[in-house]
Amino acid sequence: MKLLKLLIVVILVSSCGTKNQDAIAHKKDYNKFLVSNEIKTTSKYFDLWNSKIRPDSMQLTSFGVVGGEYNRYFKQTGDIEFLKKAEKSLKKAVEIANIGKPGFYRSLARNYISQHRFKEALKLADSAAAIGGDKSETQSLYFDVHMELGNYQLAESYLDSLKNMSDFGYMIRIAKWNDYKGDLNTTISFMEKARTKAELAKNKDLMLWSYTNLGDYYGHAGRIEDSYQQYIKALEIDNNNAYAKKGIAWIVFSNDKNAAEAIRILDSVTKTYNAPDYFLLKAEIADYIGDDLVRTKNLDEYFTRVKNTAYGDMYNAYNLGLYIGETKQYDSALILAQREVDNRPTPESYSWLGYSLLKNGDKEKAMEIMNTYVYGKTFEPALLFQAAEVYKANGKDERVKELKGELIGVIYELGPGMEKQVHDL
Repeated sequence: MKLLKLLIVVILVSSCGTKNQDAIAHKKDYNKFLVSNEIKTTSKYFDLWNSKIRPDSMQLTSFGVVGGEYNRYFKQTGDIEFLKKAEKSLKKAVEIANIGKPGFYRSLARNYISQHRFKEALKLADSAAAIGGDKSETQSLYFDVHMELGNYQLAESYLDSLKNMSDFGYMIRIAKWNDYKGDLNTTISFMEKARTKAELAKNKDLMLWSYTNLGDYYGHAGRIEDSYQQYIKALEIDNNNAYAKKGIAWIVFSNDKNAAEAIRILDSVTKTYNAPDYFLLKAEIADYIGDDLVRTKNLDEYFTRVKNTAYGDMYNAYNLGLYIGETKQYDSALILAQREVDNRPTPESYSWLGYSLLKNGDKEKAMEIMNTYVYGKTFEPALLFQAAEVYKANGKDERVKELKGELIGVIYELGPGMEKQVHDL
C-alpha cells in the first residue's frame, strides 16, 4: 500500500512538472534573458546631480533629477529603499520649489501611489491643482488616485475631461477604465492603439509599458500565445524586465503545467530583483507540486522581507491571503482587512473584509458586505471566488452556480492550484 501511494505521488508530481504537448512557452525564446546581469544603480549622470546635494542644499534641479533616478532604480531592482530615497528627494524639492512646484507635487503623489499611500497622494494632487500648472497632468493624476481609492464616478469625470484620442496617456487610462467595467475587448482595443502610437514614436519606455500591459490583458482574454509574445517583445527592449519574466513564468506554470521550469525562471529573477511577492509566487507553485522544501524556503524569504516597515501597506492584500490560507490567523486578517477598507474602499478591500468575516464565523455579515460592495462591481477572478465561498456558506446555490460558471472560464488566471477549489464550490 505504501508503495502504491508513493507511485501515485511520483506520477502526480511528474505530471505537474512536465510541459504539456500544447505548451506555448519555449526555452529557446527566453533562455537568453535569464542570465542574471548585475543591475546598475548608479551612473555618471546620477553621480553628477547627487554630488550637488548638500545638507543645506537649495539645488532644486538636483533633487528632482535624483528623485527620478531613485524611482528608476526601484523599478529595476524592486528594492523599497530606492522608493523611499526618491520620496525624500521629492519632498525636499517640494519644500524649496518656487517655480514648477505642481510638477514636484505630482511626482511625489505618484511615489505615494507606488507606496499605497493613496489618501496622501490625493492631498498632493489637490496641492498641485490649487497652484495650477499643467491641468491635464493633474487631471490624469486625479484619475489614477481616484481609481485606487474606489471613487469611480469621480475618476470617470476626470477621464472625460482628458478625452484626447491621440494621447498615449488618455488611451491607457480609458483602457484601464474599460477593464474596470469588465469590457475586455474594448480594453484591448485601446491598449493596442496605445502600443501602435508608442511604436511609431519609437519610445522604448512607452513600448515596454504597452507590451507588458497587453501581455496581462491578452492573458485575461485567454489569448495566451499573444500574451507570451508581448512579454518576449518587452524583454527584447529590457532584458532584465522582471515583470515580463514573471508573466512568462505564469504561462509556463498555469498553461503549460511545467512548475519546475516556472520556478527556474523566477529563481533567475529573484537573484537581482527584490520584490517580496515574487518569492510568494514561487511558494505557491512549489505548493502545487508538493515541494515543501522550496515552498517553505520562499515563504520564509517573503516573511523576512515584508517585515521591513518601509513597505507600509504595500503588501496588505498578500498578507491577508497568508493569514487566511496559510497561518489561519483569522482575527489578524479581519483587523488588516478593515485597515485596507479604510485605506482604499475598493471592491477588492471589501471582498477581503467579507472573506475575513466568513472565516471568523460571521457568514451573514460577510454576505451583506459582498452584496453591497463586491457582487456586480468587480470582475477579478480571485474576488469572485471569495464571494462564491461566502454565498455557498449562506446557502445561495443559484448565485454560487453563476459565479462557478464564470470561474471555470478563468482557471488560467487563478492558477492550477485553484482548479479543484472552484469545482468543489
